[in-house]
Amino acid sequence: MPLKTSECDILIIPGWQNSGPNHWQSRWEAKLPTARRVEQRDWDRPDKDAWVSAIGLAVNAATRPVILVAHSLGVAAVIHAAPYIGRSVRGAFLVGLPDVDRDDMPGEVTGFAGLSTDPLPFPSMLVASRTDPYCAFDRAGDFAAAWGSDFIDAGDSGHLNSESGHGPWPEGLTRFATLLKRV
Repeated sequence: MPLKTSECDILIIPGWQNSGPNHWQSRWEAKLPTARRVEQRDWDRPDKDAWVSAIGLAVNAATRPVILVAHSLGVAAVIHAAPYIGRSVRGAFLVGLPDVDRDDMPGEVTGFAGLSTDPLPFPSMLVASRTDPYCAFDRAGDFAAAWGSDFIDAGDSGHLNSESGHGPWPEGLTRFATLLKRV
């Protein structure tokens, strides 16, 4: 039986500097009544342990099955949190993974380096663009395979954020619905 959005707690997990009002995550949060943002103490100076802890607290506070919706550095935070939250999460929609191990990444995100390549303890979908400036498409595919994630090719879509034209992002909602059918 597919999970409906009304039957789950949808946790929106933005990346570095948060997701602004035109970002698809903010729009989904406003549109989906059971969605709420996982707030971080400092969006501009991300601390891996603090971000992982905030995700864990939000998952533990949930009253329904949990679905994670992460973008960019939020994806890296979910991967680091997975060993601690895995039993409580029903699925994860992961978009725009940054390759935090690259030498040219901003210093603010390097604390998230060393992403696990262990299989995730919950079903997941990783959406990647062929023109994402923060992660090579093949590298994203390698992570998806290691994690056991469905890998979705978003074509030439930049970083899949409002700057790349992904405000409402209806295609993303369609993919998200596919994940919900699976969990």
